[in-house]
Amino acid sequence: MPPVKVVLHSKILSMTNTNVKKVKTTDLELKDRLVAIKRVTKVTKGGRHFSFAAIVVVGDEKGVVGFGLGKANEVTTAISKGIEDAKKNLVKIPLNKKTIPHEQVAKYGGARVFMKPAAEGTGLTAGGAMRAVFESVGVHDVLAKSKGSSNPHNLVKATVAALLEMRDAYTIAGLRGIPMNRVFNG
Repeated sequence: MPPVKVVLHSKILSMTNTNVKKVKTTDLELKDRLVAIKRVTKVTKGGRHFSFAAIVVVGDEKGVVGFGLGKANEVTTAISKGIEDAKKNLVKIPLNKKTIPHEQVAKYGGARVFMKPAAEGTGLTAGGAMRAVFESVGVHDVLAKSKGSSNPHNLVKATVAALLEMRDAYTIAGLRGIPMNRVFNG
């Protein structure tokens, strides 16, 4: 099993990975998915103060994805803030038709994720927060498992971190300085 990488937040993009490509929101048909919303209570001398925190994933279902967190006193405002935050952090993920290029393991906080490419027609075998990220990216065939914490915030961040570690065959051929046919045939 490959080593588990620990990724610091800083919007996951400050990783030392060469294939992270930030994307501008212009000319993109983005669809947003609400992953989780929670009510936060602050107890003060005057009573309880309620607010809401929403984590949202946006993507064009063609390899571009971003996630954001919105906090506000109303649910709709929290969701719209999360969408705006997600649009600021869009990245391009390399895909292999409708699946991922290779197996990947990642960790964020207590959440560990494992994902593996699947044959066409297998479908999306992933739960909860991971499913929302895969649907936003445009992955239709994948086998995925989340281990450890089921906290949706950490699961989304771990899933995006794993997707950012993906490299397609063209990138590998370029890094190794070999032609494409040697990547697969040795």
